[in-house]
Amino acid sequence: MADVWTNYIWPLIVIVAQSVLLLVVLLIITAYVLYADRKIWAAVQIRRGPNVVGPWGLLQSFADLLKFVVKEPIIPAGANKGVFLLAPLVTAVLALSAWAVIPVNAEWEIANLNVGVLYIFAISSLMVYGVIMAGWSSNSKYPFLASLRSAAQMVSYEVSIGFVIITVLLCAGSLNLSAIVEAQDGKWGMLNWFWLPLLPMFVVFFVSALAETNRPPFDLVEAESELVAGYAVEYSATPFLLFFLGEYIAILTMCAMATILFLGGWLPPFPVAPFTWIPGVIWFALKCLFMFFLFAMVKAIVPRYRYDQLMRLGWKVFLPLSLAMVAIVAGVLQYGALIAK
Repeated sequence: MADVWTNYIWPLIVIVAQSVLLLVVLLIITAYVLYADRKIWAAVQIRRGPNVVGPWGLLQSFADLLKFVVKEPIIPAGANKGVFLLAPLVTAVLALSAWAVIPVNAEWEIANLNVGVLYIFAISSLMVYGVIMAGWSSNSKYPFLASLRSAAQMVSYEVSIGFVIITVLLCAGSLNLSAIVEAQDGKWGMLNWFWLPLLPMFVVFFVSALAETNRPPFDLVEAESELVAGYAVEYSATPFLLFFLGEYIAILTMCAMATILFLGGWLPPFPVAPFTWIPGVIWFALKCLFMFFLFAMVKAIVPRYRYDQLMRLGWKVFLPLSLAMVAIVAGVLQYGALIAK
């Protein structure tokens, strides 16, 4: 009985506790990231943004949450009710489950998978299903059109994200996310991180992440002027909230991935005091917030693309560029090592 407790029950309790803690922290961070998004957008347009609910508007996201929760969810008469309600749940659960393998500090992750990158890539690929299920089950033309658009867009940019990740894996020599961060550790600090040697790939990853998460200027999925509100047009109350939550968690996941792959994860920018005194999780959070700031500024500044421009960028620019970079990085690593010998 003691063996069952130590080998099975206690580890399960620890994993459940860690998961609950991560979810709570993630949901609170998401509330304030949404607030920051609105504040940055307002600042660019010389407005105030949320400023009424709570001091400086800090409780605005929680007021919005309350509003969504108490509203009545309306399901269209012709909708496939099971799939209609399952779609937002799938989107939110998949978005949250991606964080199981993301290390926010050394040894700070729920599951230290040796194939963490593949897990994240698989989860992000499955996110398409939530959108397609929502569009099809609504039994309406506009959501269905938007879901097809979204599927094409997400698949197109996943290809280039895949090649970007391959260039990083070639440099790091591992699929483990913690090992990728450790591969960027060196005496030169931030100059050892992969953003410098793989700068074109960092740009491709950032723009592809915008398209993958349906952020402006690639928010063709819910282009209000053309498709009302895209695949979520028939959704209200809590189901809509779950879509919204899934979208912002996916954005945070992409910010975390950019931090891990290119910005040295939890490593300090300079490996000297006082930078080394600050806990790694603080550096990780600051880098993620920097990436999110870039996301927010793009939303505020760059006009929306046309759909043909979006597809041309994905297939005719990013795909050849990322393929060429994979070949160049592999060649430099292979023949550079031979020259060094």
